[in-house]
Amino acid sequence: MGAAIRTILVVTALVGVCIVFVVLIVRRPEVTDTEGTTGPVQPKVVVQSQDSWPMFRGGQKLLGRASGTLPDSMSLAWRFKTARRIKSSPAIADGLVFIGSADANVYAVDLETGDQVWEYHTSDEIEAAPCVVDGSVFIGTLDGYLYALDANSGSFKWKHRSDSQISGAANWTRSPDGGSIWVLVGSYDNVVYCLNSADGKVVWTYETGNYVNGSPAVGAGRAVFGGCDALIHVVSMADGSEVKQIDTGSYIAASAAILEGQVYVGNYDNEFIKADIAAGEILWKYACEDAIFSSPAVGDDVVVFGARDKLVHCIGRDNGKVVWTFQTLGEVDSSPVICGDKVVVGSEDGRLYMIRLSDGSKVWSYEIGRAVTSSPAVAKGMIVVGSDDGYLYAFKAKQ
Repeated sequence: MGAAIRTILVVTALVGVCIVFVVLIVRRPEVTDTEGTTGPVQPKVVVQSQDSWPMFRGGQKLLGRASGTLPDSMSLAWRFKTARRIKSSPAIADGLVFIGSADANVYAVDLETGDQVWEYHTSDEIEAAPCVVDGSVFIGTLDGYLYALDANSGSFKWKHRSDSQISGAANWTRSPDGGSIWVLVGSYDNVVYCLNSADGKVVWTYETGNYVNGSPAVGAGRAVFGGCDALIHVVSMADGSEVKQIDTGSYIAASAAILEGQVYVGNYDNEFIKADIAAGEILWKYACEDAIFSSPAVGDDVVVFGARDKLVHCIGRDNGKVVWTFQTLGEVDSSPVICGDKVVVGSEDGRLYMIRLSDGSKVWSYEIGRAVTSSPAVAKGMIVVGSDDGYLYAFKAKQ
């Protein structure tokens, strides 16, 4: 009888192992997006979680889209004072807001209360936005350093020096073997650097013909960025080799957004451009009355961006035809964010605007009083943005 019972127990155990094995196979997730990878899988549109906005434009493709919705009216939740103007754009991760200031400090501020958690003093002014990934904050300074700081404590990890200023935000990807995180940043020394996030060592470099002012977009194993050499550069993330160059006719100060194999960016010649990456061809151009330093927010059917003609422009993704324009009283270098049926953007007229995505009507605005060239971050139903008055502002639903 004892042998029979042992036999039954062994058979039962084997059946249980087989069931677990089958369940694991069935539940194994399929790859549906290329965020953080360098593989050839076709990208799927992914908007950033409402709980975080960990980098410039919210995610690696720089789409400027936030999930969730915003109410029609917001109120000031708190403001945080730095010693000098804020042109940097905030990042939000794990309940903290990260921001750089012209006072040469990087700050971490509690999202709910606005209380300072830590600060780190760098060697020069900061205009670049922070990039938060894998427990680290990566941020560039105007004297050409890229700093890596611990996101929880602000403690120094490493810094890498380029030969000129870093004004654009860093981006990131995973190494081809998936074992490392690589950080990507452009400099006014005409070079884009790919660095190992663990120690700051150079993985590869890519040299352009002029300044790299914006942030590289990353997707489908490619880095895509404009330069003051007037070119859209498409670079292999695996080794930094050139994949494609697209001539736009004038230098590019803004960051490009990429979606479904196409790139969206404006230039200094008053033109906003959509180009096909694989073909290396411009698909359409949209003319403004002044230069474009604002980076686009790419929606399902439209693209929204600001320009120095004091307008926020909304145009069709397919044809580049105007859908609406919104008049401000100052240049719009701030990069808009699409959240549900709203667009949030700052202006040099000293106001933060909320605009209806469908028709361009004003929903709400807040008068800060000094220029807002910082680009807003949207997470947990809150809007956070910096201003030339040196304050970081946070807004929440009006009670």
